[in-house]
Amino acid sequence: MSTASANDLVVIKRALISVSDKDGLVEFGQALASHGVEILSTGGTAKALSDAGVAVREVSDHTGFPEMMDGRVKTLHPTVHGGILALRDDPEHARAMTEHDIAAIDLVVVNLYPFEATVAKGADFASCIENIDIGGPAMIRSAAKNHAYVAVVTEPGDYAAVTEAMTANGGATDGTLRRSLAARAYARTGSYDAAISTWFAAQQGEAFPNRLVVAAEKNSELRYGENPHQQAAFYTTGSARPGVATARQLQGKELSYNNLNDTDAAFELVGEFDPGEAAVAIIKHANPCGVAVGTDLLDAYQKALRCDPVSAFGGIIATNRPLDGAAAAAMVEIFTEVIIAPDADEAARAAIAAKKNLRLLLTGGLPDAGAPGMTLKSLAGGYLLQSRDSGRIGRDDVEVVSKRAPSDQEMADLLLAFRICKHVKSNAIIYVKDGATVGIGAGQMSRVDSARIAARKSEDAAREMGQSVSLAKGSVVASDAFFPFADGLLAAAEAGATAVIQPGGSMRDAEVIAAADEASLAMVMTGMRHFRH
Repeated sequence: MSTASANDLVVIKRALISVSDKDGLVEFGQALASHGVEILSTGGTAKALSDAGVAVREVSDHTGFPEMMDGRVKTLHPTVHGGILALRDDPEHARAMTEHDIAAIDLVVVNLYPFEATVAKGADFASCIENIDIGGPAMIRSAAKNHAYVAVVTEPGDYAAVTEAMTANGGATDGTLRRSLAARAYARTGSYDAAISTWFAAQQGEAFPNRLVVAAEKNSELRYGENPHQQAAFYTTGSARPGVATARQLQGKELSYNNLNDTDAAFELVGEFDPGEAAVAIIKHANPCGVAVGTDLLDAYQKALRCDPVSAFGGIIATNRPLDGAAAAAMVEIFTEVIIAPDADEAARAAIAAKKNLRLLLTGGLPDAGAPGMTLKSLAGGYLLQSRDSGRIGRDDVEVVSKRAPSDQEMADLLLAFRICKHVKSNAIIYVKDGATVGIGAGQMSRVDSARIAARKSEDAAREMGQSVSLAKGSVVASDAFFPFADGLLAAAEAGATAVIQPGGSMRDAEVIAAADEASLAMVMTGMRHFRH
């Protein structure tokens, strides 16, 4: 067994470099050469280094075994893996190295075939399979296991740490660095295998494979989580879905855990609306406090703000089209944490720049609300995995169950209200009038209470506007799930609603429909529930 300490300095005399990502390769190779390091390499890596004047020895010359099978077999050789895995101070290992002419390899630099990128660009099955690296992960794992003697680098971003250590230590790496690099290496091979297993399961039509492997890359460490006593970090999966993970932050303070969570909720909501119709959502604590469509963003924003101007203070604003100067100027009149939009013109950027702490995120596009995908939630001892709620209801999908059918305006507002329901914590009740929310009741244990809260919000909003009549008068109402009793429906009618949209499916549907008819309410059923626990 080895007696070496992982804290020992190890001089790098020989390095094996085989990379698909050539960023920084030449500079790193030159730095190694300046320390007298012998470089072993293959294929395009060897050519890139040689073309830059860096001396390289082909791996096939080192092993005495030719590269074959279209490159599938080149580093899978005892001379390579023996040189990486040997315990340098173990007499048996030393004897084997001498007997079989195995030279020690002190540094392994490998980044893997671009499997993830190949899948992302929609390559065919055979191309994806061919971009599954075999020798690379084997060498990485070997080097990481033997980190007491070997440094392993899997990403160009780690080149500087190695060269700085060599400069400081006379061409050697220290044990602390090697351990850190080893941990990063195992994380990289783990995420690589996760990408392959996820893709392979999808090719088999398996939405829920027997083993779930989740991989993500740390984007940033956050100051704290939901509360100051909690730690947090933001990880990204590499998905190209427009949103907080892909957005450019043009200005403002660092985003917090709550900012990220709320901004994601806001942008997913406006993704429900076609950019041909201006839409604005204002979010507070992951729930909308105002949503509206309008002739332009300023109109939509003013209508959304009217719903609950008190809760909007310190909220998140999302738009479904590039932000213009007029809308931005209105948005900065109250304290806002984040604005997220596909883009922003110069006038909008200038208006927001006056509020230096206000974060402005630009995504370059909208998320597809109907696209498939998965959501993951942790439980004690496990995860809940489900498909994203991409369900959408149109005019042709609803059934009129009341004696009175909704008017065209009522139907438009009903569909809007139900679309918003999907993004409100259940139990959810939404009042909408003329393309804007006028009352939102979220997250109550009783649907009746949600209806009452939404009605009270409407009264409060009217009072803010100097009106004596609740904004809910003449509105329509949406419920994310069926009314189990008529009381929730009657509460909505009492608040002034004239039409109702709900999934249906209760044992008491007939009772609820009868109550709607008695109150002269138009009612449509969707057959689709939108619980959001």
